[in-house]
Formats: sequence, structure tokens, C-alpha cells
Amino acid sequence: MDLNLPQQEAVKTLSGPLLVLAGAGTGKTRVVTFRIAELIRHRITPDRILAVTFTNKAATEMKERSALLLGKKLPKQPEISTFHSLCVRILRRHITHLGYPAAYGICDRGDQESVARAVLREIKVAEAVLKPGDLLYLIGRWKNSSIRPEEAVSVAQTDKEHLAASAYRRYQNALKAAGTVDFDDLLLLTEELFTRFPKIRTAEANRFDHLLVDEYQDTNGSQYRIVKALAAGHRNLCVVGDDDQSIYGWRGAEITHILNFQRDWPDAKVVRLEDNYRSTREIIAWANRLITHNRKRHAKVLRATQGTGCPVDGETPRILQA
Repeated sequence: MDLNLPQQEAVKTLSGPLLVLAGAGTGKTRVVTFRIAELIRHRITPDRILAVTFTNKAATEMKERSALLLGKKLPKQPEISTFHSLCVRILRRHITHLGYPAAYGICDRGDQESVARAVLREIKVAEAVLKPGDLLYLIGRWKNSSIRPEEAVSVAQTDKEHLAASAYRRYQNALKAAGTVDFDDLLLLTEELFTRFPKIRTAEANRFDHLLVDEYQDTNGSQYRIVKALAAGHRNLCVVGDDDQSIYGWRGAEITHILNFQRDWPDAKVVRLEDNYRSTREIIAWANRLITHNRKRHAKVLRATQGTGCPVDGETPRILQA
């Protein structure tokens, strides 16, 4: 294997919960794809492996790299996709239990705005007071925090949020009546299925023997609970991420998921990838100095494999106060 020692350790740990703390530029995707190939080499049936990430581009890259490593066309393939694509397939199999048609539609932004505009007219709220786009922003924020319509009223704070909370239920009912869901519903409804129907949760979990999650620091509450539900039986869960790169709190990501991984899985092994192959020593030195000011993080120190590089000009970088 053309891997450094920590990368090899992550790739060869093939059972039980595993947390791979992968600093910036340390070969995170490389480890994930090598690990998939290693599982298959150890006779794990490819379609019993599930790997999830956040973007179609990342999922495609994982598929391509895994295929290159295996070097042959497999009769069965590992399931590699985004969280949302995974949930689309789960809902295709089971969404009728929630009162939606099996051939449900996924509405686009234009459809969402039309529904939002109609709902605001129903409750007699002028666009000057609450625009359809603002309503969708608030509904999306609530959904990313796993807040249902019946809960939104209790968390609303401003007048605009209270109006949006009253419109949220009508918006959701309108989508359901049309046999459609929006993008955020894919996660929320999958979580609801797993919560309300244990047999469905077990059936979906039993489809796989290994689960790999990329960019774990970016998971929101629904994704976190879906991952736990799918991995609870076999416990072969490998999550890869970097708490120092968690920037998506505005869309529901909760850094506590990666910080508390060992609390959730007490027997978890932790591997740190700290060799940076992207930046010079000067850049990495400043990055290490700055990130130590963050008190909520896993301890790790990046090491540059590149040359020294040009010195950083100007004054000492200042820490931005929240």
C-alpha cells in the first residue's frame, strides 16, 4: 500500500467503531477508498458496504477511486452515495407508511416558492412582511435542526418566525397533498420512518455489514440519528472527519457528533492523520498556532511534508472574536 503508517492503520482496522481524525490535506478520501477496497479483499460482499458523503462530486470520486483500486469489474458494487440519495432510495421502499405515494416527487426551488406563496396568501401575510424565500429559509433551518411543524411555534422568537411557524404546517400539508417532498424532507422523513417503524429501521440496517461516513463533522441531527440506526446492529462504523473544518453550523451541522464519538461508541478506535501533503511548513505552522485557540476540538497537530515555503508577510494573524 502506498500509504503512511496512520493511513495504513485506518485502512486495516476492519471491524468495530473507528474514528479517523483527518486533518486538512492528509489523504482523507484516499483512506476511505482504500478501506473499501480492503474490505472487499477480505471477502466482504461489495453490496454489503455502504459509504455516504455530502456531495455528488465526492461520491463519484469515491466510486472511481475504489474501482481503480480493485482493478476489475465486480458483479456487485458497494453502495456509495450522498446522504440524500441514500434517503431517496429508502423512502422509495417505505414512504407509503407515512401517507405518501411510492412514486413521490421531489419538488424544485420553483415549486417550493409557489407553495410558499400560496400558503402566505392563505394566512393573509403580505410579501412585504414575509417573503416566500424567507419562509423557505426558516422552514429549511428548522428541518435541518429536526424541528417539525408542531414544534416550530415553541422555538420561534421573532414576529417573522412566529408567522413562518404558522405557515410551516400548511406548507408541509400542501406538499403531502401533492405527493411531493422537498430536499430537506428526504432526511427528516427517513428519520421519522426509523423512529416510528422499528421493523423498517431493522430491515434497512440489515442491508449492510459496514458503514463508512465521510465529513462526519458536517452531519446534522437527522443524519447523525440515521447513521446510528444503520450501524447499531453490526457496529462496523468508520467515520472520517475533522472537527477543525466544521463550518456548516448554519445548515444544522453539529460538531458535537464528532467530538462525542467515543462517548457514543465507547470501544471506538481513534486514528489521527496529521501528515499534510498540500501546504508548506510556513502555512501549517500558522494553522497549528491559530487552531489551538479553539477549546472544543480533538488534539492533533498537522505536519507539513512540503518544503518551508515563503514566510507569511504582515502582522501576526488575529483571532476573530465571535
